[in-house]
Amino acid sequence: MNRRTFLAAAAASAGASPVFAAQAGDETLARLEQLRAEAGVPALGGAIVKPDGLHWQGVSGLRQRDGDAAVSLSDRWHLGSNTKAMTAALYARLVEQGRAAWGATLPQLFPDLDVDEAWGSITIEHLFGHRAGVVDQIAMPVWMITAWADADVRELRTNLARSVLSITPAGQPGDFSYSNAGYILAGAAIERITGEAWEITMQREVFEPLAMASAGFGAPAGDNAWGHRGANLHPMDPAVRGSDNPAALGPAGTVHATMEDYARFLRVFLTDGGGWLTHESIAHLTRPFTGAGQAYAAGWGVVAGPDWTGGQPALTHDGSNTLWLARTVVAPARGTALICVANAADPAETAIDGLTRALIERFLSD
Repeated sequence: MNRRTFLAAAAASAGASPVFAAQAGDETLARLEQLRAEAGVPALGGAIVKPDGLHWQGVSGLRQRDGDAAVSLSDRWHLGSNTKAMTAALYARLVEQGRAAWGATLPQLFPDLDVDEAWGSITIEHLFGHRAGVVDQIAMPVWMITAWADADVRELRTNLARSVLSITPAGQPGDFSYSNAGYILAGAAIERITGEAWEITMQREVFEPLAMASAGFGAPAGDNAWGHRGANLHPMDPAVRGSDNPAALGPAGTVHATMEDYARFLRVFLTDGGGWLTHESIAHLTRPFTGAGQAYAAGWGVVAGPDWTGGQPALTHDGSNTLWLARTVVAPARGTALICVANAADPAETAIDGLTRALIERFLSD
């Protein structure tokens, strides 16, 4: 999974005719189309979320480069690593149900595995905050080869946990080191708590109660936009292997959803849990963990006091499987979140950056 610099935009205060989906004459929509065209990406979308739901959304472009089907507001977008905040929130749900506990150590979470004693004081929070000492460059390469096999995802996640936890940490516990492997381990821990695949629990505990009917896993299929690979923007059929990372990476980043349904999840952080999580859970999920490096909470990068939040912290994250790019910024103090999405990755970064600034200027600069 190709991580983006998820704080970049928050720190910064083709083919057929373009097709739009938002109010006619909308200056923000016109800016969205301009940014899409300048970057040369097939499709770009954006949305503003308030506590009561979507306040604005718009899309521009095509589902496939050189195709003729226009992207629509009902299209689903691959959210990549923005899945991480959902995995952490899922664990919080289990804590509230009395099935899990904050502060649980890795030996407690993996009682069936031979866990090296050096992991004895490392907790679930260390995994969620990228501070467990799990290093992707060491943990992931060999495992990724096996992850493409037609094996049960629970077994694959357990295999990764076994290989990582049987030896001493490769990194320095407590220091920030962004780790997809750490979130896969967190997913494997959740599977031990529930006795079922992470995907099943995510569907029941997150998607269904939040009415995220469009949410699913992997590259969105059916009547929908496709992701695009590389600088030449090759459209990738979602039925073809390589249109997403292996399914076993799920807890680290395989969720897709419409912007409207993704907004339902973001509203949880604008409404102090919205009745789905408690105030205490929201506080735990959004408080940055201590230690050297990036200010990061449970699935959220934390920006301390930008002007457009009135000096209050904002939450932000990027996600990409190298064929899609998604960004969200959540400003709880302003009761506003923004979504920026594209069906391409590297070529879309400038468009996503520009759209982030445009949405902040229009909806958060007063």
